[in-house]
Amino acid sequence: MTTAERDLVDSLRAELAAIVPPRRCCREAELAGLAGASERRRRTTIRLGLRLGRAHSDHAGEETAPTPAAPADFGWARAAEHCRVSYLRGRFLGHGSLSLASGRTHLEFVLPVEEARVLCERFGEMDMPAAWRIRRGRGVVTWKSVETVGTFFKLLGGGAALLELESRQVSRSVRGDLNRIINAESANLVRAVAASAHQLEAIDSLESDGRLARQPYVVRLVADARREEPEATFTELAERLGLHRSAVQRAIDRIERLALHPDEGIGRRRPGPARPGSAATLSEFTRKRL
Repeated sequence: MTTAERDLVDSLRAELAAIVPPRRCCREAELAGLAGASERRRRTTIRLGLRLGRAHSDHAGEETAPTPAAPADFGWARAAEHCRVSYLRGRFLGHGSLSLASGRTHLEFVLPVEEARVLCERFGEMDMPAAWRIRRGRGVVTWKSVETVGTFFKLLGGGAALLELESRQVSRSVRGDLNRIINAESANLVRAVAASAHQLEAIDSLESDGRLARQPYVVRLVADARREEPEATFTELAERLGLHRSAVQRAIDRIERLALHPDEGIGRRRPGPARPGSAATLSEFTRKRL
């Protein structure tokens, strides 16, 4: 991760660690979630445990702070929703990690294998499906969905850092969509230019052997239009000539087919006298229509 991404993750963790649940049951649930924290999280979780303990004593008038309970001591099935949220917050702070490297979001919990399996099932019940696997004898629950990670941190009580994270993800998504659109448009333009060049070559081929002059009036009209506007689409040519797009496409298809088969059409009866105005140039035709 970059320094900015690492700082953002640290800010998000600090926001969650600063939350002190107002209910005694929630404080006990979060302490249960902090139990068995990984070594690198030990200092943070100890400070958080002490703060939760002081709050517990202040509210209950106790002289000693409660110690973190084992995870198994937390009764998930009987717990209220707010207690479950506190427990998950403690589990993330004690056993979770978030990575934003290379624009990818990856959140994971490293837990005992059986707990990882159960936690994965619980996330599925909460409409936040996760995957899990075994890594070096430990269970690893993972999320790679930006939306799911955002939903999870909202549930835990993320604030300004979460908003910044979401803002970055939106900006990255917009840039990605824009790049895809630009790439698609560029590819379409390249294909259109190549197709137009091929069509112009076919028109020149038919004209050089005299077959273009023997084609129907619409075919010759479309050929002249293509020469004058090499980059125009079939729709644009059709609008200019007052024809249906399908008529323009059929004319171009005919020109390309005849260019590929030089013998096609040879020996056929030449067309009869052109109807009035059929020999008009494209500019004359267009001017008459206007």
